[in-house]
Parts: sequence; structure tokens; C-alpha cells
Amino acid sequence: MTTAVLDFPAGSLILSRPGTDDPNLRAWSAADELLLQEAYILMEAAPDTRVLVVDDQYGALTLGLSRFAPDVVADGAQLNDALAVNARQNRGTVAPEQIYSWLQPPVGAYDLILLRVPRAADYLAWLLRWANGALKPDGIILAAGMIKHLPDRSVDVFAGVVEVQNVSRAVKKARMMTCGRGEATLDGWPGTWKGYGLELELQSRLAGGLEHRDVRVDAMPAVFAREKLDIGTRLMLPHLKSVLKPCAPDALVLDLACGNGVLGLSALAVQPDIEMIFSDVSSQAILSAQRNAEAAFPDAKTLFMHADGICGDKSPFELILLNPPFHEGGVVGDDIALRLFEQASQSLSETGRLIMVGNRHLGYHRSLQRFFPHVRQLDASPKFVVFEAWRG
Repeated sequence: MTTAVLDFPAGSLILSRPGTDDPNLRAWSAADELLLQEAYILMEAAPDTRVLVVDDQYGALTLGLSRFAPDVVADGAQLNDALAVNARQNRGTVAPEQIYSWLQPPVGAYDLILLRVPRAADYLAWLLRWANGALKPDGIILAAGMIKHLPDRSVDVFAGVVEVQNVSRAVKKARMMTCGRGEATLDGWPGTWKGYGLELELQSRLAGGLEHRDVRVDAMPAVFAREKLDIGTRLMLPHLKSVLKPCAPDALVLDLACGNGVLGLSALAVQPDIEMIFSDVSSQAILSAQRNAEAAFPDAKTLFMHADGICGDKSPFELILLNPPFHEGGVVGDDIALRLFEQASQSLSETGRLIMVGNRHLGYHRSLQRFFPHVRQLDASPKFVVFEAWRG
């Protein structure tokens, strides 16, 4: 966990970034600084302003504005733990009692919405449309991001959805847009759900053999690989039949970092009697996996968990399926995967297995050996490798 001090108009904050020891990775960016500076100018002139913070990562915006008691909504579940850590380090700051997500978004009209610009253009378009519906007629949206991480079509997205009033000069490689409410909303917008067809091989109850069924796999804009099957996942899918074979009925199986749920759906096609748990740090991923599972397997035993890693009392697992994310906020690395490997090793039964796919260049076979006595390669391509890992 790295810790540094953020100076902003009302003072300073000691902020930690959980999950990494890299001193070059801070818990805020220059985009957060721009948002805090402009927000204080606006809110000190109108202290009764009702403010909403969208997709704060580690608490810089939420705690920096704590004197104004902002509402907070975030797609990522990691904000909850980060706020708990950082609120303890800063006297006088108070974390909100509730952090909303897209599973349960806030309701009401806001005077000011602070928005961290995401890397995906579709998610930006979704957020701005949602913000139009949550903003008062004379309200303001402040949206900021690091220039190198702004979506390629961000100028067009802003122009087509909101009323752009000002674009700041570049400050520390960050830029901020000041916007008024636009007419575009999420009602009838076709970009909320996108997906693809997936052919599943199921055990036929009538003929006793195999049957093939095409299902639709849709996802919301914040979800990885929502428009086509990820090539790493594609490499892993043929191995599900053999690894699921030892699983008894009602065995607990976890699709960790589930995204749209394609691994869990494929597992249910192979073994429909298991209890399938879908978990992801993204609330839009959980909404997507739930939609897909309920459409394809309405009678299956399923549970959906919005969590940063493995949590809750649903363990031990007989099988954990994982295609770990290898970047966070534009930073590429294996910090997330290492944490998930460690949690998986502690959450498997004595006979349980972790099946995962990852980029070949990240050397996950060495990382897995830190937590599992047994690691076996199941498959490989020029870019990806599939591994099986177990303890006993």
C-alpha cells in the first residue's frame, strides 16, 4: 500500500492506494486535483449545493469534499475499502454512510456532479446520459481525466450528450470539461447493452446426448470485452468439461472477475447442478452476468456478488474460474492477479482447483507457485496460457 499527501484548496489529505507497494502509484491524479479546485470555487459560493461524486477511485474526491457531505456512486467496489482506510488517516473527514453503485444508484436532482472520465467511450456516453437525468436544469457537470487516458472519441461524446461550456487548458497532463445538462438520456439509448452470441454445449435431457444452443451474452458499457469473446477466455473454455467432471451436484463454483459471466454460463452448460457464484469488482459486470444467467439458465442455483475479490461466507469452492484483469486505471501489472491468487488459495476446498488464463508475458506460472504447491499448464497460444493450480 502506497501513501502520499494530496494538497487541495481546503488543506491536505494523507491518501493510501491499497493493493500496491509501488511508490510511483498514487491514490489520486492531477484530474482529481482539477476537480477539487473547481468544486471548491463553486461550492464555497453556494454552500447548499447538492453534490454527487461519480467513480472516485480511492477517496480523494469523496474525502476532499467531505465537509459538503457529497453523495457518492462508483462502479468499482474497491472504493469501499479504500475509503475506510483513508478516512481513518484523516481527522475531520467522514466517509459517507452509503456508497452507491449501479446496482442501486442514487435518486434525486443534483446541483453539481463531479465525474472522473473513464477510458471507454461507451461508458463515458452512458455516464453523461445518466448524469443528464440526475442533474438539475441549471446544474453543472465537472468531468476531468488524464489526457493520455481520455477516450479517442471523447470530444464527440461530450458534444453529442451534454452542453460543453468550457474546456480547461492542460494542467499536469490533465484536462477538465465544464458542462451543462443536455437533452440526451438513457431512455431508448441502444448503447446500454451490447453483446454477442455464444454457442453452448448442453447435456440433452431428452435424448441423453449433447445438444447445442446459442445464447445471447450482453453487457453494459463498463464491462471488459462486451462486444466479442475475449481470446484468452476462448482458449480456456474447452477445458471446462474436464475440470468440472469431478464436481458433485451442489458443488460451489466461482466465476471470479466474471465480467459478462461467460465462464460461469459455460460451466452451467456443462454441469447444471452446481451452485454458480458470479463475482466482480464492477457493478455493471454483476448486472450483466445476472441478466445473462437468468436468461440462459433461469432454474440454476446462482448468486451474484459485487466485491473486490473473494469475500462473504460462500466457501470453500470446488472450482474457481478466473481471467484476471491485468490493468487498473491505465496501469499494467500483476498486483490484482497476485491478490486474487492468494485469496483463491485460501478459499478452495482440499480437492479444489483454480483454473485461470492470463497473458503469457506476465509469467503467471511463477506467481501461482507463490500460493499453490501444484501448478500445471493446460493450454497455450502465442499470447495466452491456461493453468490449473491446487494445494493438496
